[in-house]
Amino acid sequence: MEKKLRAIPLSDVDLLDGVLKERTAVNKKYLMSLKNENLLQNYYMEALLWTPSGKPEGCHWGWESPTSQVRGQFLGHWLSAAAILYCSEGDAEVKAKADYIVSELARCQRENGGEWAAAIPEKYLHRIAEGKWAWASLYVVHKTFMGLLDMYEFAGNQQALDIAVNFAKWFVRWTADFTQEQMDNILETETGGMFEVMAKLYATTKDPEHLQLMKRFERRRLFDRLISGEDALTRMHANTTIPEILGAAYAYDITGNDRWLKAVEAYWRCAVTERGYFCTGGQTNGELWCPPFEFAADLGALNQEHCTVYNMMRLAQWLFVCTSDVKYADYIERNIYNGILAQQHPDMGIPTYFLPLGPGARKKWDTLTETFWCCNGTVLQANSIHESFIFYGDNQGVVIGQYFPAKLKININNTAVEITQEHENWGHFSNVVKFTPPRPRRPKNLTVIVNVKCEQPTDFTLKLRIPRWVVGAPEVTVNGEESKDSFKDFYEIKRVWSNDNVCVVFPKSLVCEPIPDKPDMIAFMDGPVVLAGLCENERALFGSADNPEGMLRPADGSRMNKWTGNYITQNQPENIKFMPLYEIVDERYTVYFPVKRP
Repeated sequence: MEKKLRAIPLSDVDLLDGVLKERTAVNKKYLMSLKNENLLQNYYMEALLWTPSGKPEGCHWGWESPTSQVRGQFLGHWLSAAAILYCSEGDAEVKAKADYIVSELARCQRENGGEWAAAIPEKYLHRIAEGKWAWASLYVVHKTFMGLLDMYEFAGNQQALDIAVNFAKWFVRWTADFTQEQMDNILETETGGMFEVMAKLYATTKDPEHLQLMKRFERRRLFDRLISGEDALTRMHANTTIPEILGAAYAYDITGNDRWLKAVEAYWRCAVTERGYFCTGGQTNGELWCPPFEFAADLGALNQEHCTVYNMMRLAQWLFVCTSDVKYADYIERNIYNGILAQQHPDMGIPTYFLPLGPGARKKWDTLTETFWCCNGTVLQANSIHESFIFYGDNQGVVIGQYFPAKLKININNTAVEITQEHENWGHFSNVVKFTPPRPRRPKNLTVIVNVKCEQPTDFTLKLRIPRWVVGAPEVTVNGEESKDSFKDFYEIKRVWSNDNVCVVFPKSLVCEPIPDKPDMIAFMDGPVVLAGLCENERALFGSADNPEGMLRPADGSRMNKWTGNYITQNQPENIKFMPLYEIVDERYTVYFPVKRP
């Protein structure tokens, strides 16, 4: 399958003032605050370079404690996030810190005999092979592998690749004598992205031995069921399977084997198309996939594990690049606001493992150094890759996939082109934006300003995604003149560009979105943003789901030219304030409300 879109290198995109830039900065601050010796503590211990007596001061605890069977998984996430941040920002301090950590991992590998590079003992994997229990050991190893490969790909660290190649030798020997049935049994444990990292390793080295290693980590039993059309996911641990299907996507990229493409397509159908999702975009409760279109009974404190949000967005991104189908970009947009942003503490950068959706919910935040859930690692990665979702290339020009303030520098037809996107970001315009039409009015629209500057006039097409929440036709002007270009899923503007200004007004309205199996239980959405009511228990609202504006009205709307996105109930027995779910920190909130006729 020929891909319809082309990913833009992270280094070619800069975030401008807005929520994504703010959250990236918070993420980077947290990443850089962690001390090298604490990040490396469990690798040192496995290599017998650290033998503490009691709990040393500053020692990372929780899942990273020396007593945890999944110790060491966080550093793999950390390395991936650091490598990507360096690639996008070019921060030498980030690279220096990450390079030092890689050098210490090389030291640990030498002390371990030249191959083993994980923070857990080799015997954990031998136990799995014997059918005994060990907690997610391959998942832990995968994180280290991926961090090393990302350090090579995004930060140019050759030593990281050398460690990975030597580490792979251990796995070549370990898997060599297993029968297919034995290997299939091993893969029934949580393998994380071992299939993906081996595919990535083979893509890098072109070593046939790495290709064979990749094939050994294909989870055949799951893929066979998916391809045959079975529901292989209901009540299955979700984040066990998503990294495995990401491996299939990567393996298809490098081999062209249609089996793996069929597995990816079948997975999306089973996980999303034929299952549905909460208003936030999540589909899980207690880390397990909810039954198809049966979500009401699963509302509670353990909805939407952060890791699943991040990994499903990666899958949607791959499918969007392959197909240019806007449904995948819509899915990404919904999950950026109501997953990635909603599950990151806006001041500390730490995650909430789950996003509770039951009445009177409260987010439970991680600690800085005492918890280290798996989601503590994915929150670092998720808030390092925001640039990757905004711009794309195709054979006609540039595609804007997401609407966040950002600047792209690209070469088109041997001409340097700069495309700057600014908009409300649900509230913000920079003071340099010049409006040709009247200044936009919230909350009835989202206005996007795109400036195109070319070193010399050049002909290409600019495509702007039409989000699924848009009501009616967008109003588009180019240099102040109304545009008559065609649109369906994208608004396409083909012209010779020089120094031009595009203004797009996307009309929108409040929408009630019911939970799939209970049409009288609704959530309110402002475009792609889920609104949460600040109340401590379930409250019935009186009105009609077809007329949400009869139940909510804007409140506290404009502050210094910034739209807050807040609402308040009207025509109700008592008032409830609503605000974007992604802005809630410690307040108790409710997302779904029963609606009754007055």
